Amino acid sequence: MKYLLITLMWTGYCALHSYLISIRFTNLMNRLLKKYYAFYRLFYILISLFLLIPLINYTGQLDNEVIIVYGHYLDILRYILIYGSLFMFFWAFFFDYDSLSFFGIRQIFNFGKTKELKSSNEIKKSGLLGIMRHPMYFALIIYLWCQTSKMADLVVNLVLTVYIIIGTILEEKKLVLEFGETYIQYQKEVPMIIPFTKVKAK
Repeated sequence: MKYLLITLMWTGYCALHSYLISIRFTNLMNRLLKKYYAFYRLFYILISLFLLIPLINYTGQLDNEVIIVYGHYLDILRYILIYGSLFMFFWAFFFDYDSLSFFGIRQIFNFGKTKELKSSNEIKKSGLLGIMRHPMYFALIIYLWCQTSKMADLVVNLVLTVYIIIGTILEEKKLVLEFGETYIQYQKEVPMIIPFTKVKAK
Protein backbone atom coordinates (compact mmCIF):
# COMPACT_ATOMS: atom_id res chain seq x y z
CA MET A 1 0.00 0.00 0.00
CA LYS A 2 2.80 2.43 0.85
CA TYR A 3 4.35 1.95 -2.59
CA LEU A 4 1.01 2.72 -4.22
CA LEU A 5 0.87 5.88 -2.10
CA ILE A 6 4.37 6.88 -3.22
CA THR A 7 3.42 6.21 -6.84
CA LEU A 8 0.28 8.35 -6.58
CA MET A 9 2.08 11.18 -4.82
CA TRP A 10 4.94 11.37 -7.33
CA THR A 11 2.60 10.95 -10.29
CA GLY A 12 0.46 13.78 -8.93
CA TYR A 13 3.52 15.99 -8.53
CA CYS A 14 4.68 15.24 -12.08
CA ALA A 15 1.21 15.91 -13.50
CA LEU A 16 0.98 19.27 -11.71
CA HIS A 17 4.54 20.18 -12.64
CA SER A 18 3.82 19.47 -16.30
CA TYR A 19 0.45 21.24 -16.33
CA LEU A 20 1.84 24.46 -14.83
CA ILE A 21 4.27 24.78 -17.75
CA SER A 22 1.96 23.46 -20.48
CA ILE A 23 1.17 25.62 -23.50
CA ARG A 24 -2.52 25.90 -22.53
CA PHE A 25 -1.85 27.01 -18.95
CA THR A 26 1.04 29.37 -19.75
CA ASN A 27 -1.03 31.01 -22.50
CA LEU A 28 -3.81 31.49 -19.95
CA MET A 29 -1.38 33.00 -17.45
CA ASN A 30 0.06 35.22 -20.17
CA ARG A 31 -3.40 36.60 -20.94
CA LEU A 32 -4.28 37.09 -17.26
CA LEU A 33 -0.98 38.46 -16.00
CA LYS A 34 -0.06 40.41 -19.17
CA LYS A 35 3.25 42.21 -18.56
CA TYR A 36 3.57 40.56 -15.12
CA TYR A 37 3.90 37.21 -16.86
CA ALA A 38 7.62 37.95 -16.74
CA PHE A 39 7.50 36.74 -13.12
CA TYR A 40 5.69 33.48 -13.87
CA ARG A 41 8.80 31.39 -14.63
CA LEU A 42 10.35 32.25 -11.27
CA PHE A 43 7.06 31.43 -9.53
CA TYR A 44 6.97 28.08 -11.37
CA ILE A 45 10.50 27.21 -10.20
CA LEU A 46 9.79 28.19 -6.60
CA ILE A 47 6.49 26.31 -6.34
CA SER A 48 8.12 23.24 -7.90
CA LEU A 49 10.88 23.27 -5.27
CA PHE A 50 8.42 24.05 -2.47
CA LEU A 51 6.41 20.91 -3.32
CA LEU A 52 9.40 18.70 -4.19
CA ILE A 53 11.43 19.03 -0.98
CA PRO A 54 8.77 17.69 1.45
CA LEU A 55 7.89 14.96 -1.07
CA ILE A 56 11.51 13.76 -1.14
CA ASN A 57 11.71 13.86 2.66
CA TYR A 58 8.44 11.96 3.10
CA THR A 59 9.47 9.28 0.59
CA GLY A 60 12.80 8.78 2.36
CA GLN A 61 11.13 8.32 5.74
CA LEU A 62 8.48 5.96 4.41
CA ASP A 63 10.85 3.23 3.25
CA ASN A 64 14.34 2.44 4.57
CA GLU A 65 14.61 -1.20 3.51
CA VAL A 66 17.66 -1.72 1.29
CA ILE A 67 17.00 -4.29 -1.45
CA ILE A 68 20.03 -3.70 -3.71
CA VAL A 69 23.59 -3.96 -2.40
CA TYR A 70 26.33 -3.07 -4.86
CA GLY A 71 29.61 -4.96 -4.93
CA HIS A 72 32.97 -3.19 -4.88
CA TYR A 73 33.44 -2.91 -8.65
CA LEU A 74 29.80 -2.04 -9.32
CA ASP A 75 30.01 0.62 -6.64
CA ILE A 76 33.02 2.16 -8.40
CA LEU A 77 31.16 2.14 -11.72
CA ARG A 78 28.08 3.57 -10.02
CA TYR A 79 29.98 6.54 -8.59
CA ILE A 80 31.71 7.17 -11.91
CA LEU A 81 28.27 7.37 -13.55
CA ILE A 82 26.89 9.56 -10.74
CA TYR A 83 29.68 12.13 -10.95
CA GLY A 84 29.72 11.91 -14.74
CA SER A 85 25.98 12.56 -14.94
CA LEU A 86 26.27 15.50 -12.50
CA PHE A 87 29.09 16.97 -14.58
CA MET A 88 27.04 16.57 -17.77
CA PHE A 89 23.93 18.08 -16.17
CA PHE A 90 25.64 21.21 -14.88
CA TRP A 91 27.81 21.61 -17.97
CA ALA A 92 24.69 21.59 -20.16
CA PHE A 93 22.84 23.85 -17.73
CA PHE A 94 25.50 26.56 -17.59
CA PHE A 95 27.12 26.30 -21.03
CA ASP A 96 24.54 24.88 -23.44
CA TYR A 97 21.37 26.50 -22.09
CA ASP A 98 20.38 29.95 -20.87
CA SER A 99 20.38 29.36 -17.10
CA LEU A 100 19.08 32.88 -16.41
CA SER A 101 15.99 32.22 -18.54
CA PHE A 102 15.50 28.83 -16.87
CA PHE A 103 15.15 30.49 -13.46
CA GLY A 104 13.08 33.35 -14.88
CA ILE A 105 15.73 35.94 -14.01
CA ARG A 106 16.25 37.16 -17.57
CA GLN A 107 12.48 37.60 -17.98
CA ILE A 108 12.43 39.75 -14.83
CA PHE A 109 15.39 41.80 -16.07
CA ASN A 110 13.40 42.52 -19.24
CA PHE A 111 10.26 43.42 -17.27
CA GLY A 112 8.85 46.81 -18.20
CA LYS A 113 11.01 47.25 -21.27
CA THR A 114 9.00 48.73 -24.11
CA LYS A 115 10.97 46.94 -26.80
CA GLU A 116 10.42 43.19 -26.79
CA LEU A 117 13.36 40.95 -27.56
CA LYS A 118 12.66 38.70 -30.50
CA SER A 119 13.69 35.11 -30.06
CA SER A 120 16.37 33.92 -32.44
CA ASN A 121 15.44 31.26 -34.93
CA GLU A 122 18.88 29.69 -34.58
CA ILE A 123 19.40 26.51 -32.58
CA LYS A 124 22.64 25.80 -30.79
CA LYS A 125 24.08 22.52 -32.04
CA SER A 126 27.55 22.62 -30.51
CA GLY A 127 28.82 20.85 -27.41
CA LEU A 128 26.46 18.35 -25.81
CA LEU A 129 23.57 19.67 -27.92
CA GLY A 130 25.35 18.31 -30.96
CA ILE A 131 25.25 14.81 -29.43
CA MET A 132 21.70 14.79 -28.03
CA ARG A 133 18.88 17.31 -27.94
CA HIS A 134 18.23 16.97 -24.19
CA PRO A 135 21.51 16.20 -22.37
CA MET A 136 20.15 17.34 -18.99
CA TYR A 137 17.33 14.80 -19.13
CA PHE A 138 19.74 12.04 -20.15
CA ALA A 139 22.05 12.94 -17.25
CA LEU A 140 19.11 13.03 -14.84
CA ILE A 141 17.96 9.53 -15.81
CA ILE A 142 21.49 8.15 -15.33
CA TYR A 143 21.76 9.89 -11.94
CA LEU A 144 18.39 8.59 -10.74
CA TRP A 145 19.07 4.94 -11.52
CA CYS A 146 22.56 5.04 -10.01
CA GLN A 147 20.98 6.13 -6.70
CA THR A 148 18.73 3.07 -6.51
CA SER A 149 18.98 0.88 -3.40
CA LYS A 150 15.46 0.71 -1.90
CA MET A 151 12.09 -0.35 -3.27
CA ALA A 152 10.90 3.26 -2.94
CA ASP A 153 13.80 4.29 -5.18
CA LEU A 154 12.66 1.84 -7.84
CA VAL A 155 9.10 3.16 -7.70
CA VAL A 156 10.10 6.85 -7.78
CA ASN A 157 12.72 6.34 -10.49
CA LEU A 158 10.23 4.52 -12.69
CA VAL A 159 7.64 7.30 -12.28
CA LEU A 160 10.23 10.03 -12.93
CA THR A 161 11.74 8.25 -15.93
CA VAL A 162 8.33 7.89 -17.56
CA TYR A 163 7.64 11.54 -16.74
CA ILE A 164 10.96 12.70 -18.21
CA ILE A 165 10.27 10.83 -21.45
CA ILE A 166 6.68 12.12 -21.73
CA GLY A 167 7.78 15.62 -20.72
CA THR A 168 10.53 15.59 -23.33
CA ILE A 169 8.07 14.64 -26.07
CA LEU A 170 5.73 17.46 -24.99
CA GLU A 171 8.65 19.89 -24.87
CA GLU A 172 9.63 18.83 -28.38
CA LYS A 173 6.18 19.86 -29.63
CA LYS A 174 6.61 23.30 -28.06
CA LEU A 175 10.05 23.68 -29.63
CA VAL A 176 8.68 22.77 -33.06
CA LEU A 177 6.01 25.47 -32.62
CA GLU A 178 8.71 27.97 -31.59
CA PHE A 179 11.43 27.19 -34.14
CA GLY A 180 9.46 25.49 -36.93
CA GLU A 181 11.36 23.79 -39.73
CA THR A 182 14.70 24.64 -38.12
CA TYR A 183 13.93 22.41 -35.16
CA ILE A 184 12.44 19.67 -37.33
CA GLN A 185 15.75 19.50 -39.18
CA TYR A 186 17.58 19.41 -35.84
CA GLN A 187 15.40 16.45 -34.83
CA LYS A 188 16.53 14.61 -37.96
CA GLU A 189 20.19 15.26 -37.26
CA VAL A 190 20.53 14.74 -33.47
CA PRO A 191 18.92 12.08 -31.24
CA MET A 192 16.45 13.18 -28.55
CA ILE A 193 17.88 11.67 -25.34
CA ILE A 194 20.08 8.66 -26.06
CA PRO A 195 23.34 9.80 -27.72
CA PHE A 196 24.82 8.29 -30.87
CA THR A 197 21.57 6.67 -31.99
CA LYS A 198 21.17 8.68 -35.20
CA VAL A 199 22.78 7.52 -38.42
CA LYS A 200 23.93 10.59 -40.29
CA ALA A 201 23.06 10.65 -43.95
CA LYS A 202 26.08 10.68 -46.23
